[in-house]
Amino acid sequence: MSGGLIGSEVTVRLGVTGLSRAGKTVFITSLVANLLDRGRMGQLLGVANGSVQAAYLQPQPDDTTPRFEYEAHLAALKADAPYWPQSTRTVSQLRVSLKVQPTGLLGGLSGPRLVHLDIVDYPGEWLLDLGLLDKSYAQWAAAVLTAIEGRVCAAEFLAQQVDPATEFDEVVAQELAARFTTYLHAARDAGFSDCTPGRFILPGEMEGSPALTFAPLAEPASNKRGSLWREMERRFEAYKKKVVLPFFRDHFAKIDRQVVLIDALGAIHKGPQAVEDMRGAMADVLAAFKPGKVGFLASLFGVHRVERILFAATKADHLHHRQHPRLTAIVTAMLRGAKDRADFSGAVTAAMSIAALRATVEETLEHGGKTLDCVRGRLLDSGKQAAFYPGELPDDPDQLLIPARDGAEKWLGEDYQIMSFAPSKLDLKAGQGPPHIRLDKAAEFLIGDYLR
Repeated sequence: MSGGLIGSEVTVRLGVTGLSRAGKTVFITSLVANLLDRGRMGQLLGVANGSVQAAYLQPQPDDTTPRFEYEAHLAALKADAPYWPQSTRTVSQLRVSLKVQPTGLLGGLSGPRLVHLDIVDYPGEWLLDLGLLDKSYAQWAAAVLTAIEGRVCAAEFLAQQVDPATEFDEVVAQELAARFTTYLHAARDAGFSDCTPGRFILPGEMEGSPALTFAPLAEPASNKRGSLWREMERRFEAYKKKVVLPFFRDHFAKIDRQVVLIDALGAIHKGPQAVEDMRGAMADVLAAFKPGKVGFLASLFGVHRVERILFAATKADHLHHRQHPRLTAIVTAMLRGAKDRADFSGAVTAAMSIAALRATVEETLEHGGKTLDCVRGRLLDSGKQAAFYPGELPDDPDQLLIPARDGAEKWLGEDYQIMSFAPSKLDLKAGQGPPHIRLDKAAEFLIGDYLR
């Protein structure tokens, strides 16, 4: 364990982030609710064997970090007409303290200890920004322009490029940055994962600042002083120094365990390009955690190694349980490729299919002489109950990953569907948290060794 140990108290910082609207807020809300009321946490061994005796919320230790609005988010899910809570747009934090009586031969002699779980919530785009620290502006711009070539959502931005060797003009810079920001929002809506710089999408109080007013340009033959290229390069470096580094220093460098939530089903529905982009983003995520990746940053900020990273495919409740192993196999294959591409070693990594809040029930229907394994839930747009068949994921992940890697424009012979469900009305018994799928198993992987 690498969490801070003080007497009979242990502190572990759990980072929670997500790619492409994968459900961070609901994950944290349900996790905390199910740690406080543990009736549905049977696969968390510290609960199953009785080691966890109590859990409660405490004031967070970082006074300058906003508190995760747990109570408001839980109230949204428990309302008479439940609705998905508003997603957080910056870093937030919450502390859950658990009273644990260790088991084993010496457990009875040591007495109980407190495990402080500090949950740090931050946007996935900010995690991907860490990959910018090792890139020059020229490298980043070239990589972005290559990646977005041919994307429909990038057509308008690419069609309005300007000569980077011309004299710098603030109005031109603002127009370029605005068009690039519009592209990033469209790319995220289209299912693409690598939407950096992340603050362009979530600018907060920095909106309109020079550090957020640049865009990728093709490198000119001459980079003379005062040119548009040179100013874009300067602002890119300022973004790294003034935005990315402080996040690394204040939050990321202190994380012990990490969960990365991914909407793999959404990417599959969007098509091969979105799947390949997600696989590349997973490689970038792992690169951010690579022990030697940060080099001089590690010596400056005393970085310790993140011990465990979970890639959790969310919305498993959109599939019949028979298909869950296939979804997990697809994410595992994507993770394996990402590890190879990132040349990553050090932390224990795993992939899993989960639903932090189960919004559907399973149902088997007969249609056209076939038996279909469906899910039924309340539709988000109309509020009506409906049964839904999403299609069959392949047994072999390569049936998706190879066409994605080869640049296919669409899937051949399959039509993968996705439906937007609203949360179901919760009718919780005493001692029970919200219904979920494998949230307890995810918690066991992430923090289970601290709780027994």
